Amino acid sequence: MTKSAIKVLIVGGGIAGMSCAIELAKLGADITLIDLDPNWRVYGAGITITGPTFRAFRQIGIMEEVIAHGFACKGARTRTSQGDLLAEVVEIGLEPGVPYGGGILRPLLHHILSERVKAAGVTIRLGLTLDSITSSSDGVEVVLSDGTAGAFDLVVGADGINSKTRALIRPHGPAPRFTGQGAWRVLAPRPPDLDMIEMYLGPAIKTGVTPVSRQELYMFVLTPEIQGEIIDPAEQSARLRHALEGFGGLIGQIRDTLDVHSPIVYRPLEALLVPLPWNEGRVILIGDAAHSTTPHLASGAGCAVEDSVVLAEELRGRADIDEALAAFSARRFERCRDVVETSIRLGEMELSGAPGEDQGRVYAEANRRLAATI
Repeated sequence: MTKSAIKVLIVGGGIAGMSCAIELAKLGADITLIDLDPNWRVYGAGITITGPTFRAFRQIGIMEEVIAHGFACKGARTRTSQGDLLAEVVEIGLEPGVPYGGGILRPLLHHILSERVKAAGVTIRLGLTLDSITSSSDGVEVVLSDGTAGAFDLVVGADGINSKTRALIRPHGPAPRFTGQGAWRVLAPRPPDLDMIEMYLGPAIKTGVTPVSRQELYMFVLTPEIQGEIIDPAEQSARLRHALEGFGGLIGQIRDTLDVHSPIVYRPLEALLVPLPWNEGRVILIGDAAHSTTPHLASGAGCAVEDSVVLAEELRGRADIDEALAAFSARRFERCRDVVETSIRLGEMELSGAPGEDQGRVYAEANRRLAATI
């Protein structure tokens, strides 16, 4: 079968699904992308971008556009809870032209990716998910939630941590688990002198700021939380102000502006690692559907984009689709396992009050491993 003859269904229109559509379109595949949201919206504030994630963006062809609409920096700073400078790291990127790190607003990243998907000629159908999957030796028959049916050579489940695709092919598989922390994100104006990602070391929580444009930043805060607790949006600003008591510097300034109208995004942190195989016949899981991580290494988006690059490489390099799927999973599992498990470990170290130098060592070692090419 030539690659141009492959008929692909991608389930999920987030970072993983859109990146996969962009890469598989380069193979000449006939692609349909579906997303459950009829308005194809994106939720969240900003996203921190590491060097490996910038490298993955370059591989799918969007790095320069991300830099133009976001923010690229050459290092990071660590500060005390009062804002006093502890350390500054200035580094070149992983490769010439690849920034050390940075950030971008999630809606802008969604726009960049979705425009590339549309330009690639992908068929986009919204307000839909899978209803059933029937696999055979040479393809997959699906029924969508609107009752329509179709036959595909390959189905890619890129529908997130609560993946319907995963539920259909792994009904007794692992479920996401709460890690004991919650993540808060707040958009705020960027001071002109904020030219790097900055971490503030508090006694019990982790917080920091990432520039996401020339005018904006987002503050991220990780706090201990109770499983299953629902925090009323009307109470979130007061809850966050209380968590940030004792912080000075830019964190304190942002805290003092928080009120019920502040653009706060909160979610409890969950993680998931699906054991191999990640496929059932010609149905393959990628991104958060297979390996959902916490934000401690800022690598969830990067891993999703890397998945798409590797899947396209294996499909391009092999005549047999089933062999390509097995090779994809074998290449990706250990790297994604490392990200998920190390991120969970860092969260556990924060919750237990482990010394900052120990946390820094684990973080630095993980980043050295992630610097390796995929």
